[in-house]
Amino acid sequence: MGLILSEDQLLIRQTARSFLADKSPVSRMRELRDSEDETGFSRELWKEMAEMGWPGIIFPEEYGGAGMGYGELGVVLEECGRVLAPEPFLSTVLLGGSAVLLGATDPLKKDLLPGVCSGDRILAMAFQEQGRFDPHRVSTKATRDGDGYRIDGHKQFVQQFVLDAHVADQIVVVARTSGESGDRDGLTLFVIDAGADGLTVQRNHMVDGRNAAEVELEGVSAAADRVVGQVDAGAELLDAVFDRAAIGLSAEMLGTFDEAFERTLAYLKDREQFGVKIGTFQGLRHRAADMFCELELARSVVREALTALDEGRDDVPQMASAAKARCSDVSSQITKEALQMHGGIGMTDEEEIGLFFKRSKAAEMTLGDALYHRDRYASLRGF
Repeated sequence: MGLILSEDQLLIRQTARSFLADKSPVSRMRELRDSEDETGFSRELWKEMAEMGWPGIIFPEEYGGAGMGYGELGVVLEECGRVLAPEPFLSTVLLGGSAVLLGATDPLKKDLLPGVCSGDRILAMAFQEQGRFDPHRVSTKATRDGDGYRIDGHKQFVQQFVLDAHVADQIVVVARTSGESGDRDGLTLFVIDAGADGLTVQRNHMVDGRNAAEVELEGVSAAADRVVGQVDAGAELLDAVFDRAAIGLSAEMLGTFDEAFERTLAYLKDREQFGVKIGTFQGLRHRAADMFCELELARSVVREALTALDEGRDDVPQMASAAKARCSDVSSQITKEALQMHGGIGMTDEEEIGLFFKRSKAAEMTLGDALYHRDRYASLRGF
C-alpha cells in the first residue's frame, strides 16, 4: 500500500467519504443510540454498502467478493471511523468472516461467505470471557456428543460483550476441547446458527454506540462439519484472525481520531477568547502540532501494516501489534486533547466531539490495549 494511496484507493476514499457524508453522518449514530434501535445499524444502508462491494473487498471472487486487498478495505474502514458508522465491519468481515475464510472447509465457505459479501448475512465471533483481552483464557467447554459436540459457556467481548451477536445469523464460537483455561493448545472454533437450542443472546447498549450482546451457551449442539480449522489447534487460526482484525480496527481508529483532530483545528480557528482566536495562543498551537505529528506517525504504521497483510509478509503479527499499540496511544491523546480544547461545550452530549472520545476509549480496549500489544510486540521480537 505504501504511504501514498494509489489511484484506485484514492477513488475508493472519495466515493466512501461522499457516500458516508450523505448517508451516515455522525448524527445518525446519535439517533440510533437515542432511539435504542433494536438493530443498532441500518440493514438497508449495509445492503447499499454491499452493492458497492465494501463487505466483500477482501474475499475471493469465487465466494462473491471483490478479490481486492486489505489496503482497499483499510481506506473504507478509515472513512467509516470518521463518521462513527455502526455497521458490522469488525464483527462480520474482520472477525467472523476472516475466521471462515482462513479456516472453514470449502462447502462451509460457499455456504456463508456469499451472504456476507452481499450484505444478507451477519456474522459475530464469541471469544472473550473476561474484562481484558486474553485470547487463550477460554473456559467454555466443547465435549464430544455422538458425531458432533456439545458446547457450554458464557461469552462477552471485553466489557462490551459480543459485537453484533443480537443480529447475527451465525456466531463463530471459540471453545475448549482440551486443556485448561489459559492454555494455548486445546482451542477449537465452531459455527453456531442463531436460534440454536441452548443459545441465549441478550442485547446490551454500549457507551460508544457499537452494538453488542451477552451470549450464553447451554448444551448447544455443533455438528462436526461446522468446525472451523483444526480441532484443538484453533490458536493458530485465532492469531491470524486477530491480527487482521487489529489492523482493520486500527484503520478505523485512524479515521476517528483524524476527524477529531480536524474538528479541533477548525474550532481553534473559529473560537474567540479575550477578543482573539484561541488558535493564536502559543500553548494550544504547540499541542496541536504535537497531535499532528503523532497522527501522521500512526497513519504510516497503519498503512505499513495493511501492506504487510497484502504482501503476505512474515512480520504481520509484529505490524498488527505495532499498529494497534500506536493507534491506541494516539487515539487516547488526540481525543482527550480535542475534548479539552473544546472547553466546557466539549463535555456536553450535544457537542459531537464527545462521541469521538467515547468511541476511542472503547476501541482502545478492543482486541487488546496498548500495553498488551507492546508486550506482544516485544515478545515477537525476542525481547
